[in-house]
Amino acid sequence: MTLVWHDEFNVDGRPGPDWSYELGFVRNQEHQWYKEENCFVENGVLVLEARKEIVENPNYDPNAPARDWKRSRKVAEYTSGSVNTRNSFTFKYGKLEVRAKISVEKGSWPAIWTLGNRWGWPFCGEIDVMEYYLVRDTPTILANAAWGSENGGSKWRTTHHPLSRFLEKDPDWVEKYHVWTMDWSPERLVLLLDGEVLNVVDLSETVNGGFRGNTENPFSNDHPDFAHYILLDYAIGGQNGGDPSGSNWPQRYCIDYVRVYQNSK
Repeated sequence: MTLVWHDEFNVDGRPGPDWSYELGFVRNQEHQWYKEENCFVENGVLVLEARKEIVENPNYDPNAPARDWKRSRKVAEYTSGSVNTRNSFTFKYGKLEVRAKISVEKGSWPAIWTLGNRWGWPFCGEIDVMEYYLVRDTPTILANAAWGSENGGSKWRTTHHPLSRFLEKDPDWVEKYHVWTMDWSPERLVLLLDGEVLNVVDLSETVNGGFRGNTENPFSNDHPDFAHYILLDYAIGGQNGGDPSGSNWPQRYCIDYVRVYQNSK
């Protein structure tokens, strides 16, 4: 394979022009307000820093129903960072490799993932190369793929790997960098951590369910402009992150590099 795109984060300051920022409240009823200032390169790594700080919500509406959480919250009590390559780099098939060190404080929800650039979620397809959060109060590393169901919802192929399993092998696991990899071919997705397979997804099974006529495969199709883009985010709390109130602050999710390889033609 040939290296076709990468960022080694060798220049201090803001991440390079290939990265766009998510801002404000975005998804999953998460606690954090995403800010550009929480994303910076320092000493050769991209840092997504979560902080306990109050940010007023400019979209606050005292009359908004609670379910409209992006407007019913007067303030955010945490900030963090999220970057993506949606406007600069997309790819179809190949190998994505990310070397990173995650925070496992309660409330942490770091992720390495991709989304398709066609159709809305979940029909665009989502590949979670890495997620970390509490699953039934158990610190867990997840590797997932999602696509569209018959009723407009999502279908998932998910695997759960308790953090304790990695700590048994190496008590200092949390203090170290690790390599998360996605090998993506037209036939399957293979998600790995430090060379260990965490999940294998047969792409013959990931066809969207036909809701409103969408029977595409968001991971394997012949559309010439079909591709996925990369997201790196550090969410706090929300639907999966858990209660962050007792954690230490600030917290850092550090990414050493992001590399994409594809077969030479």
